[in-house]
Amino acid sequence: MAETVILCRDDEVVEGEIRQAPLPDGTNVALYRVAGTIYATADMCTHGEASLAEEGIINGKIVECTFHFGTFDVTTGEPTGMPCEIPLKTYPVTVVDGNVQIEV
Repeated sequence: MAETVILCRDDEVVEGEIRQAPLPDGTNVALYRVAGTIYATADMCTHGEASLAEEGIINGKIVECTFHFGTFDVTTGEPTGMPCEIPLKTYPVTVVDGNVQIEV
């Protein structure tokens, strides 16, 4: 059964920045605001060793993770260039009473 997790306040996700939030299982999710809409992806690169909140660069809908020099689309998690090896897990985001939440 899915669990609803409140990640942060809506106004804490700033356009052009990456915000990291913890999940109940000890992993993190990376949050992005693109053209006013908030997106969430698993906070890991293909090797799972670098935090995108620390290592990533966001430019529009495309994020580059400098750890493995790949890019992906935050709206889908799909790779947009080499050498991205795998898509990242994406979570549907809802905002309820000003809180950003996902189902995990």
